Amino acid sequence: GLILTIGYLITEAQSIWLTANNGAVIQGHTLAYDQATGFGLIQPLGRLKLPMLNFASMASTEPEDDVFVIAYGGRHHALKAKVAGKREFAGNWEYVLDEALFTAPAHPHWSGAAVIDEFGRLLGIGSLLVQEAKEEGETLQGNMFVPVDILKPILNDLIKYGRASGPTRPWLGLYVAESDGQLIVSGVTDGGPAAKAGVKPGDVIVSVAGGRPTGIADVFRRYWALGEAGVEVPLTLLRKGARNDIIVRSAERGALLKKPSLH
Repeated sequence: GLILTIGYLITEAQSIWLTANNGAVIQGHTLAYDQATGFGLIQPLGRLKLPMLNFASMASTEPEDDVFVIAYGGRHHALKAKVAGKREFAGNWEYVLDEALFTAPAHPHWSGAAVIDEFGRLLGIGSLLVQEAKEEGETLQGNMFVPVDILKPILNDLIKYGRASGPTRPWLGLYVAESDGQLIVSGVTDGGPAAKAGVKPGDVIVSVAGGRPTGIADVFRRYWALGEAGVEVPLTLLRKGARNDIIVRSAERGALLKKPSLH
């Protein structure tokens, strides 16, 4: 069997150890990491003797439905929660989900946790701690889960090749935030395409590929639509009030990640 987790837990990991509730500890190997979905797959290098979970679809659950969030510690550390919403999620690190699953209250160990429905089927994998709107002026901490629906089309590729087949998305090494109606470069990855092209934190994004983006997700979608990794991405930025036109040659994010040593 394989273990499904959130990819950032295993990205560039040199070693992985898996601990079962019965105390058994075995080594694991990073089988796959998919940047677009955020999922990671681990191959246990030994027998864990764990039950397998069936997948459920996001369409089978609605807001206010009961779900259960399960992390390390087993049943005693499971949390009964409710579906708070299903909506788009845009992460500032060049990450967009067309539809993510939000639950509340928050599980304190959300990272890589499973959210299952009342029939024990897997709905998604835990990614973030978020602030959920409760009532007007009130917020409640919740979790964001990546739905397993988006794993199904790429699962066979991940198992066979360690990545999804098809064109790889352009990556710029760009972090984007929204402030006072403006889209701001909140950071750049050292040595990444944006940094090499001269993009700096604090730059205001005016245009991407000739069009004005409407939000964080739209910034990323506009240059993903240009083609695959390696395509040139035209940006128009404002820096201290001065217009700055920059061409960024995109790259493949996965090619720049450190891989685990095989010996």
